[in-house]
Amino acid sequence: MKTKILMVCLGNICRSPLAEGILKSKLNPDRFEVHSAGTGHWHIGELPDKRSIKVAKKYGIDITDQRGKQFAEKDFNEFDIIYVMDIENKKNLLKMAPNDESKQKVKLILNELFENENVDVPDPYYGSDHDFEHVYKLLDEASSIISKKLSV
Repeated sequence: MKTKILMVCLGNICRSPLAEGILKSKLNPDRFEVHSAGTGHWHIGELPDKRSIKVAKKYGIDITDQRGKQFAEKDFNEFDIIYVMDIENKKNLLKMAPNDESKQKVKLILNELFENENVDVPDPYYGSDHDFEHVYKLLDEASSIISKKLSV
């Protein structure tokens, strides 16, 4: 049985699609499944932001098969680990969680990189290409740590 991981941000077009693509590229697809979702509904069915697509492509990752999806309570049952990009989205998911077991699945992704510091992945949506590059690098480092832990 595969371990299923979900990456969550607000709109599911910038950070979580990058996180999905990056982590997918580092894990064995026979053992792991990685998806992404947003807490908001604005971008359901849409491609990731063109700047996320561009920075992922720069590093050899194609995220154009992804489409925006909204997080639903049933995702707590479908996924083993849920990584959120920031504190606000973590709070939103914890409010939705039906039980303590579900709450235990929700983790801040950058706590993998900055242990217990509760650092947000900055939202690059209103930023520049440089901001998307910065987000990519943060998520790449965190995903490297996650893949090492999971691939033991």
